[in-house]
Amino acid sequence: MNSNHKKRNFQIEAFKHKVVVDPKYADKTWRLLEHAINEIYNHNASGLSFEELYRNAYNMVLHKFGEKLYTGLVSTMTHHLTSMSKSIQDTHGETFLEELNNKWTDHNKALQMIRDILMYMDRTYVPSSHKTPVHELGLNLWRDNVIHLTGIQTRLQTTLLQLIHTERTGQIINRGLMRNIVKMLTDLGPSVYKLDLETPFLEVSAGFYRVESQEFIECCECGDYLQKAERRLNEEIDRVSHYLDPKTEIKITNVVEKEMIANHMTRLVHMENSGLVNMLVNDKYDDLKRIYTLFHRVPHGLDTIRELMTSYLRDTGKNLVTDPEKLKDPVEFVQSLLNEKDKFDKIIGFSFNNDKTFQNSLNSSFEFFINLNPRSPEFISLFVDDKLRKGLKGVSEEDVEILLDKVMMLFRYLHEKDLFEKYYKQHLAKRLLSGKDSSDDAEKSLVLKLKTECGYQFTSKLEGMFTDMKTSQDTVQGFYATHGSDLPTGPILTVQVLTTGSWPSQPGASCNLPSELTSICEKFKSYYLGTHTGRRLTWQTNMGTADLKANFGKSQKHELTVSTYQMCVLMLFNKSERLSYKEVEQMTEIPSVDLKRCLQSMACVKGKNVIRKEPMSKEILEDDVFFVNEKFASKFYKVKIGTVVAVKEEPEKMETRQRVEEDRKPQIEAAIVRIMKARRVLDHNNIIAEVIQQLQSRFLANPGEIKKRIESLIERDFLERDASDRKLYQYLA
Repeated sequence: MNSNHKKRNFQIEAFKHKVVVDPKYADKTWRLLEHAINEIYNHNASGLSFEELYRNAYNMVLHKFGEKLYTGLVSTMTHHLTSMSKSIQDTHGETFLEELNNKWTDHNKALQMIRDILMYMDRTYVPSSHKTPVHELGLNLWRDNVIHLTGIQTRLQTTLLQLIHTERTGQIINRGLMRNIVKMLTDLGPSVYKLDLETPFLEVSAGFYRVESQEFIECCECGDYLQKAERRLNEEIDRVSHYLDPKTEIKITNVVEKEMIANHMTRLVHMENSGLVNMLVNDKYDDLKRIYTLFHRVPHGLDTIRELMTSYLRDTGKNLVTDPEKLKDPVEFVQSLLNEKDKFDKIIGFSFNNDKTFQNSLNSSFEFFINLNPRSPEFISLFVDDKLRKGLKGVSEEDVEILLDKVMMLFRYLHEKDLFEKYYKQHLAKRLLSGKDSSDDAEKSLVLKLKTECGYQFTSKLEGMFTDMKTSQDTVQGFYATHGSDLPTGPILTVQVLTTGSWPSQPGASCNLPSELTSICEKFKSYYLGTHTGRRLTWQTNMGTADLKANFGKSQKHELTVSTYQMCVLMLFNKSERLSYKEVEQMTEIPSVDLKRCLQSMACVKGKNVIRKEPMSKEILEDDVFFVNEKFASKFYKVKIGTVVAVKEEPEKMETRQRVEEDRKPQIEAAIVRIMKARRVLDHNNIIAEVIQQLQSRFLANPGEIKKRIESLIERDFLERDASDRKLYQYLA
């Protein structure tokens, strides 16, 4: 390589001599181009050389004649568009839109060709001179010389609106032609479409639906009206999808919603015999779904439905829980509540799209009216008792779980959950001791659900009851394994050993057991106390049962299932033929109230009257005399003789409530101490609020009772009042 090689620089220089252009060049070239544009508009473009035309336009711009070219284009196009507009105006009737569409199509085709010929001008001269591009120029000229001509603009608007009205009345129109015309307006710019069609379309539509809705509401039921409104809404959405601008959809649907729904909401929902309440009463799920869907579209629509549903539900629930007939049967009472809840769950699920706000209203309504009846906790427990005693036979495990979940749902609504616990504990004890629970799994499942809902403290005693039942089985088996060979032939003893505290407290009523039982009972007691140190056994004879074999007359043999008290009475007749009431009472030492119920069950109940009395009457009197009914007969070998249910007197119910109230006092005090220990200083109102909050999972604490507990804690030096502010409390460590 030659290192001495020199780099050569090249430079392009201007022509040394001036290029002379023919003075008539611009006029000649424009005449050629003008002729071509005329031919294009006259549909004679096939004979033109587009390459030559492009070159001519290119040269005009290159030689600085861009202005002449652009001005000439505007003038020529305006001339042709003026001619077109006259042709459009001369049409009559339905041909108006067709002619407009045809001319628009011709103009668009011509504009495309012209833009191709003048492409160089579009790319260079137009931007540098801040002119409107050829295609946009063509649209603007069409707008100004055709569409916005007075004779065309008003006619076009009127024709389009008339066609839409025709379609609304059920007639068929040329949607393809409508689509082309609307497309033309949108191509001309959003403002043209809005001014010439959308705004008047919305105004006319509002008037149309205002009149139609008024006509409908005067003659239609609510359900029919909603169907018509829904159909109209769908028609407008369909209309937009076929030939209007997509942005118009939200605007026209707002018009329909306002005129057909929002303006008539209150009247629709309150329509007599067809409004919302009628739909709820008659389970009109489709109508309810429709009213939800339509009202969802308008402001405060769902609020209107929800408020009326809540009002109806509260009134219905209030009537249900205060109905004297329903109160006579706790099972029917609770079943009615469950049916009502199922009904509204289905409505909210199917018709109201599982709307959480409606679900919350449903829950608050149930909580409101279920607590209007102070016996609701007791009734729910009685319902559970009925189902677990006999109502679940043949029911699948899945259905049992569903039922228990429903019971738990009602339980959650209760303010006095501790009162439910008290009753449930009593009923569970009776089921376990009588062996009448139809499903041990169901019992444990419900206790587990209560434990999950309320915590271990709530169910610890209930779980202790199940533990006692299992332990008792093992204890009895151990007793017979140890002493079985020593026991004489005679009654078989089954014992349930109950832990005091886990089970509901029972009055310690005892009675004199038959001599046949006394010895085996004493042996069991000795065995139990020998295997467990530091314990005491008290016989609860009022809670036991017995199976007796009995002979009546010469051939009637039966096995009787009776209470321990009834067994004690019947065994007396093995040694005596006739006994007076006083003698029975003296020999058994059964409390008078229980003895009368016991004798009434065996002497006065048809089909169960294994003994008779003199004189015969429905009540047991102290001068009655009793003897075995030798003529007793039953088609069953096994005869169960229940005890006449004692009418639960009001004092007894009051006693249960008083026990609950007493149990609440230490819980309220514990809550106060916990709060004050954490806060150290707190005012009266905040203590009340926080105690209620802490205890609401068990019961609704009464502010008056909280105040009393605060006073009690002050007396016992747990708290003290602030010296300067009597409503302020301080915690004393």
